[in-house]
Amino acid sequence: MKARIPNQGGSRNDMMAKIQKMQDDMAAAQADVESREFEAEAGGGCVKVTVNGKHELQSIKISPDVVDPEDVEMLEDFITIAFNEAIRKANATMESEMGKLTGGLNIPGLSF
Repeated sequence: MKARIPNQGGSRNDMMAKIQKMQDDMAAAQADVESREFEAEAGGGCVKVTVNGKHELQSIKISPDVVDPEDVEMLEDFITIAFNEAIRKANATMESEMGKLTGGLNIPGLSF
């Protein structure tokens, strides 16, 4: 005996159209986030890093005050910290934008 699911207010074509619209909306949101820039800083603003939503480094700004030939490691640490924070901001924005479209559903195989 087959179980029948009552009509939930739409045909299979309606459901497919909704899925297609969601995919289109997600692609548009992803493209939007990828085109944005995310900035982070370290060392109280001594180092500023900008990345785009594709995680590509766009720029690094270094204050001359932080350039100390005797302490290159500190500058390297500031750059690393700022870069990683900018990437975190880009990832959080992507997750937030996609979450708005999926209603918080965890869809298998869909990662950002």
